[in-house]
Amino acid sequence: MDGIKKVLIEDASGSYEVELITYLISDDGLKTYIVYSKGETQGVENDHIIYISRFIQQDNINKIEEIIDDEEWGNVQVLLKRIANAE
Repeated sequence: MDGIKKVLIEDASGSYEVELITYLISDDGLKTYIVYSKGETQGVENDHIIYISRFIQQDNINKIEEIIDDEEWGNVQVLLKRIANAE
């Protein structure tokens, strides 16, 4: 598909390429999150599986970390709602 931006990311299991959907930046500007797809689908309608992780760029390497804190997840949900409600 044309227009899909691929990003090489690294996590605890290694490096791999994903399809970038969007980035989110926390209100304080200190944290960045990546919304991405690995091209996976599920269910009878083949819905795309979407992932969200904390994004860290370090030494020109794109790293992601799992979001495990409930408060941080709440903040990410607020950011996502803003996108969904944007006109």
